[in-house]
Amino acid sequence: MQLSRGVIAQPGKVAASSRLSQRQGLFSRACCQRPSRQAIKVLAIAEAERTATRPGTSMTPIQKEVTQKLKYQLGRSKDYDTHDIYQGTAWSVREHLIDAFERTHDYWEEQDPKFVYYLSAEFLMGRSLLNTVFNLGLEGEYAQALQQMGYTMEEVADQEHNAALGNGGLGRLAACFLDSIATLDLPGWGYGIRYKYGMFKQLIKDGYQAEVPDIWLTEGNPWEVKRHDIRFEVGFSGKTSSSSGKTVWTPGEKVIAVAYDNPIPGYATPTTSNLRLWDAMPITEFDLEAFNAGDYDKAVVEAERANAISAVLYPNDSTPEGKELRLKQQYFFVSASLQDVMSRFKSRHGDDWQLFPEKACFQLNDTHPTIAVAELMRLLVDGEGLDWEQAWSITTKCVNYTNHTVMPEALEKWPVRVLAKMLPRHMEIIEIINAGWTKFLEDKYSNLKAADREALVERMSIIQENPWVKDELQVNMAYLAVVSSSAVNGVAAIHTEIVKADIFNDFYKLFPEKFQNKTNGVTQRRWLAFCNPPLRRLITETLGSDEWITDLDRLTGLRPHADDPQLQAKWRAVKQQAKQRAAAKIQQLTGVKLNPNALFDIQVKRIHEYKRQLLNVLGIIYRYDEIKKMTPEQRSKVVPRVCIIGGKAAPGYEMAKRIIKLICAVGEKINNDKDIGDLLKLVFYPDYNVSGAEILVPASELSQHISTAGTEASGTSNMKFQMNGCLIIGTMDGANIEIAEESGKENMFVFGVDADDVPRLRKERKNLKTDKRFDEIMRDIENGMFGDKEYFKPLVDSISNMKVGNDWFLVANDFASYLDAQEEVDKVYKDQDEWTRRSIVYTAGSGKFSSDRTIVEYAKDIWHVQPHRPPAH
Repeated sequence: MQLSRGVIAQPGKVAASSRLSQRQGLFSRACCQRPSRQAIKVLAIAEAERTATRPGTSMTPIQKEVTQKLKYQLGRSKDYDTHDIYQGTAWSVREHLIDAFERTHDYWEEQDPKFVYYLSAEFLMGRSLLNTVFNLGLEGEYAQALQQMGYTMEEVADQEHNAALGNGGLGRLAACFLDSIATLDLPGWGYGIRYKYGMFKQLIKDGYQAEVPDIWLTEGNPWEVKRHDIRFEVGFSGKTSSSSGKTVWTPGEKVIAVAYDNPIPGYATPTTSNLRLWDAMPITEFDLEAFNAGDYDKAVVEAERANAISAVLYPNDSTPEGKELRLKQQYFFVSASLQDVMSRFKSRHGDDWQLFPEKACFQLNDTHPTIAVAELMRLLVDGEGLDWEQAWSITTKCVNYTNHTVMPEALEKWPVRVLAKMLPRHMEIIEIINAGWTKFLEDKYSNLKAADREALVERMSIIQENPWVKDELQVNMAYLAVVSSSAVNGVAAIHTEIVKADIFNDFYKLFPEKFQNKTNGVTQRRWLAFCNPPLRRLITETLGSDEWITDLDRLTGLRPHADDPQLQAKWRAVKQQAKQRAAAKIQQLTGVKLNPNALFDIQVKRIHEYKRQLLNVLGIIYRYDEIKKMTPEQRSKVVPRVCIIGGKAAPGYEMAKRIIKLICAVGEKINNDKDIGDLLKLVFYPDYNVSGAEILVPASELSQHISTAGTEASGTSNMKFQMNGCLIIGTMDGANIEIAEESGKENMFVFGVDADDVPRLRKERKNLKTDKRFDEIMRDIENGMFGDKEYFKPLVDSISNMKVGNDWFLVANDFASYLDAQEEVDKVYKDQDEWTRRSIVYTAGSGKFSSDRTIVEYAKDIWHVQPHRPPAH
């Protein structure tokens, strides 16, 4: 069945007529009693099965697949509910996916190309059903089959759990990259951990964040394939010894890493790549002898230790046990992944390890997988018998590092005592690497004065003293990554300049050719074409084709139409439809009824002081105070605003949790103030995830990306909002700068200090004369206007009491210019033609921010991987 890609095919009149007659028959059989919608759906499926046996009639192949899966996979032949239909549909689609996966990898095995392996602690994949049927080109067939069975594709897809494999931008970027790698026919896999409970499911109880397990695997996962035969031992702790001139590591604890494959289909291509995730299993699952002796805890202790490794993403590391578990997680998936890649290489090329860099490269997604450097050296030296120099040459040709942060606390530094305890052989390898590195530096800078040379070597050493803990040495994992990698890249133009000028300045001066910029991107398939079908159809209608789905630069063709009144009217109608959908979802989740005619102002991202959700809520308080002071006539001129904030705070991050509570408290007061009505609403979107983003991003009219200049490496949510025609209020930080270049800085609402001024302003902050409006809001919170004044006191002190805090992220400095920018927002929004023109221009300027472009640059400049498209089936 040939269908236009990217457009859901609607059932024809015959299907609609058949469905109507089915309902009429059901109505008469029910003796004029109106059946429930669910009863209609169940009997519609039964009718489809019965008519398949009549001469001249048959179920479609898709309907047969779904009903067979329901019967033989799930044991359900009647009394289906929507969740059952999802399961039947997913298991049906899975067969097509695995067929494509097998054909792709059979072809790649024959061709033996170079692969890229993307090592990441998280992959925020979201739901898979819609993405899979669209990418495989099956959307029309499944939509029609389900419609004839009494269901829509959207309500069926809504039954799927979000895969709890990531948290924020880092994991979502990794997921986008996998989509682009497959779409571009590049031989590449992702590697990570199969977390059983994700990071956590966020509950909001009386305005406070509560964390519960994100249980998403209980009913199985149709999108994964367990590989019982692919398993590797991974060890921890123990001791090292010498034998016959070789170092031998004897681990004190071992687990088994078991592979689960998650096929990743490309769009408009036969290529289906892979995300291989590792689950930790015990060597001995159950100690029966201990159990029979009455020691029930000992009987399962090995299983519990293994289960903890793949249980939770980013376990709280505020305790020594938490730190050790995080390190175990990182080493666990890195070791299993390297062993896996090397095993496949040996099966094809034997011991020709000099060929390894021509067949494999590893991209470290931030510092979490950096222990891969020491592990690859261990496997080559201790396992394969290579000498140190050979192994080092291979390692430094294979490994590449992406830095994702300018925040010092995010550049991982492991205490030497922890590394030596958990991974003693790896600590020895890192010490050898560092000894060679510091010797190289001493020779390189022998012309410097002794004191200057000593200071430089100390600054650049991989092993350093911890300035905050006396007599503690720590391993700077970012420095290890930089020293060992063939390429180091930042993820936005400004970020890469900060990397070169500040974070790794000494290294950049020494190896300038190592450093590159690769501005992040997102996949336009999920984040525009699939999550916003009305806009997809309008763009395709305007451009005359849907080729933009694989070539996003074609969106520039919208620019000449930005002032067209007819397109503007259609564009606004599409946005209104998305707002109504979001309002319905928010009312379902929070009970708050929103005005879909108000301006939808959205900030959704991880809760952190540098992302400045606090600045946002202070601006909302100011808006609330101003409306309260207005006369009825003045209020009639106010632009109604719906403010939506969402995101998770790390379990151990108390200040972020206080910000969530303040948002909820302010929302509670505003939303129940009858004087305010629909002029202002504030809601906190609970448990924000990929599916939530797929609803909120299309609905947003104004999106806030307001981090302190110089603190956000890139950001990717700003790109998603831009693609969907959402205007941005923001600082000149991260990818905002490049978005301004592409869509016009004059079309953005820019505020805040420049990154170059931040260090000086931090030093001068205690002497800053703060804006009186800022001071008034601080007093309101301190005096209990929003309750919980004692709980909010540390939050207020952190930005206003310089005897206690330091306002490190310059909330007070940027407050006045932020209010000015918000005033400009209201002014422009009143001119809907101008607002819509800007919205169209934003979408037209989003071509650069496709992850396809990013991956093409990685493949060409860093990985040196070529496309290998399998023959069409």
